[in-house]
Amino acid sequence: MLILQPIDFVVYAWLAIAVLSAAYVAYDQFRNNPEAPVMKWGFVLVTLYMGPIGFLLYVMADKEPAPDTHAEFVRPLWKQGAGSTVHCVAGDATGIIFAAAVTALLGFPMWVDIIVEYVFGFLVGLLVFQSLFMRDIMGGTYAENVRRTFLPELLSMNMMMAGMAPVMIFLMMGRDMRAMWPSEPLFWFAMSLGVLAGFLIAYPVNVWLVANGMKHGLMTVEKKKSRRGHSAAAHAAGPDHSGHAGMSHSNESHRAHEEGDARQHSSQPANHAIVTRPQLVALTLFTLFALIGGMFVPAAFVNLGVRAEEVRGVIMPPGMLMTPETAPDAMRDMAAADRRLVSYTAPTGAKGDRVLAPRIENGIKVFDLDASVIRWNILPRTQVTAYAINRQVPGPRLELIEGDHVRINFTNHLPEPATMHWHGLVVPNRMDGPGYITQDPVPPGGHYTYEYVVQQSGTYFYHSHTRPDRQQALGLYGALIIRPRDSAAEPKANYEYVVQLQEWLNRDGQTYPAMLMEGGLPNFFTINGKSWPATDTLRMRVGETIKLRIIGTNNNFIHPMHMHGGPFTVIARDGVPLNPAARFQADVINVGPGQRWDVIWPAREPGKWIFHCHIPHHTLNNNVEERGAGGLTLLIEVAP
Repeated sequence: MLILQPIDFVVYAWLAIAVLSAAYVAYDQFRNNPEAPVMKWGFVLVTLYMGPIGFLLYVMADKEPAPDTHAEFVRPLWKQGAGSTVHCVAGDATGIIFAAAVTALLGFPMWVDIIVEYVFGFLVGLLVFQSLFMRDIMGGTYAENVRRTFLPELLSMNMMMAGMAPVMIFLMMGRDMRAMWPSEPLFWFAMSLGVLAGFLIAYPVNVWLVANGMKHGLMTVEKKKSRRGHSAAAHAAGPDHSGHAGMSHSNESHRAHEEGDARQHSSQPANHAIVTRPQLVALTLFTLFALIGGMFVPAAFVNLGVRAEEVRGVIMPPGMLMTPETAPDAMRDMAAADRRLVSYTAPTGAKGDRVLAPRIENGIKVFDLDASVIRWNILPRTQVTAYAINRQVPGPRLELIEGDHVRINFTNHLPEPATMHWHGLVVPNRMDGPGYITQDPVPPGGHYTYEYVVQQSGTYFYHSHTRPDRQQALGLYGALIIRPRDSAAEPKANYEYVVQLQEWLNRDGQTYPAMLMEGGLPNFFTINGKSWPATDTLRMRVGETIKLRIIGTNNNFIHPMHMHGGPFTVIARDGVPLNPAARFQADVINVGPGQRWDVIWPAREPGKWIFHCHIPHHTLNNNVEERGAGGLTLLIEVAP
């Protein structure tokens, strides 16, 4: 059982209590409580749907407190109204929940789902729980019962759905859309809360219907012989002519139950209050208005055209704006990486950007890249769910020489299609990688081979080009370093280090693709897959030099990268070397997404010098400073 969100603790506890409560109510009803069979089943189903609230309702309104006291106990009108609502909800909610599960599996959009739920819930309530299961109590033919119960069932069902529909819609189409799919526990929790809302909204109307003799409330079935050995009086509660609770007997149409040795009594009152036609018209219009509001007002806030199968498992970031125009594609794009699909957990200290050695096949350098979902530590105590290549973030570094013939076998073990693009390289068009443009994306479990001859040298990188705003943000990128055929043409330094920038959004254990939009802003920043103080420490001596290859593998911000301890010399931009006369010195250089800069920095003075982004927020970890910095900070220790 994987806990994806804090709400999951509540969900599992609620559902467990609901099952246990329903089991107890079933045991007590069928063993001890002198209730009519239809109401026994009604309370069992309602407790299953409403959990501890259903159990509380049963104990407070229907469970016999002592032998031969049931009829007296259930006499108050509020209990009769509760019993009538239980009967309504048991039938209607059963139909609604069944329809919700089936329509989701069949791929219907939410607006169709809601209509089908209403129709099916009404039919189950009317044709099964009212006209069929209550036939022994009401008497008459099945057709007569359908006609007789149509209006009361309509009024009750309208209010039931008026309360249930908006709760279901807003819970299912909120941040956590696991609630839309029947195999998710959250679906059943959302249904449970919807039933509870429907019960509360339908209760006042049911009280009025019982008080005016249009519906039955609770009923009592008692043995012919009491526990004291003499004939027991059979009673059922119902309101008297003044509207207060009173006692009344059943009519002759009520049949014997409980092994032929019990008699059942309904709550149909002996004295009916007068119900006028204007009252019925007004109440019907009111319930229809409530129904329309409950079903259609949510359309102003959410996209009711979404199908459950399109967004199942999707969890949206906190604060993300959701409107009726938000398409399912956008929801999937912004959703958290599914932690249930993690195939590997990297060691806490694992490093990305490890050089991948090729194998040689007929003079061709062959690399194998495999994309999958992993857990990756950007800090010792902060773990992200990442889209990784060869189980590392960034992916492995590919080091080539100008003129190399390369073949790259890409395997996709992600839950979505993906491609690879070779940023800045001149390659045959069919090898360029933009999904749906130059190639069909590689499906989950699929393979694709990229092959080309390297015509350039310099600092480049590769990254996903199918939904890169999602996949690249979650870690699908890596460095591509190409040495010139003439090594003497490349400026030399004592050391070389590749810097790959990235932004992350990680909250409550969920990793979302960081985006420049409401709710999508990053709260962690990494160099080579780590945040300070987990970033590398580079060690030099005074007089030595280091070449930094800075790559904008990030998706969103322009990062002004600043070097302490004196300026560096810019020697190349976007893989293109600068002529000696065009080279310049700087201590801050703006690195935009996709840009690359090669700089050489000399160690002038001993000490601890940092290379960092000059946007202060980007040198914090979720707004927290650790050991003087955070995020995009790299330390260079210079010895004398």
